[in-house]
Amino acid sequence: MLYYVSGQVAILEPGLAVIDCGGVGYGCRITGYTAAQLKLGQTAKLYVTESIREDAYDIYGFSDREEQRCFDLLTTVNGVGPKAALAILAAGPQNFTLAVMTGDEKLLTAAQGVGKKLAQRIILELKDKVGGGTNELDFSMPTAAAPVSGNNAGLATAALQELGYAPAEIAKALKGADPDATTEELVRYALRAMVMGK
Repeated sequence: MLYYVSGQVAILEPGLAVIDCGGVGYGCRITGYTAAQLKLGQTAKLYVTESIREDAYDIYGFSDREEQRCFDLLTTVNGVGPKAALAILAAGPQNFTLAVMTGDEKLLTAAQGVGKKLAQRIILELKDKVGGGTNELDFSMPTAAAPVSGNNAGLATAALQELGYAPAEIAKALKGADPDATTEELVRYALRAMVMGK
């Protein structure tokens, strides 16, 4: 079993990267997120998931383990094949995780080949598995309004930490948030603030 491939990027095309490992070129199917982090002729390391069937042997490559984990989770959902999983992850694993944690179907249906029903199934089946499987981070149902200093702020902070943001960064981004905001609204507010602040 292949765990990762490391070598020079010999070919880089939309949806494909060929990594030269000691004279052997491994063709890896990739997302736009991973492609953006690769450069032709430079050394790269891709974590890989293999798909072996009677009529095909495909290798899917990911720039980090989080994207690979999201891909593996997605392909456990009935109706989500590797192609759809790659399309969903094109904007990065953080956006996918946020979509599932907040129950945002629109973020998922933006991917080619993903309809509303499939998006709902993905959210339903994976909401307890993304973000370390923390049940309290399920935002798919409306939440009661609470002060920013209360439970909703704590849930929003936990969700943002799962997405890789530092506590100090989150606290700064939540300054000035609506005290009556729901958890989902707080997460969106903080993400907007962090994007605008960059």
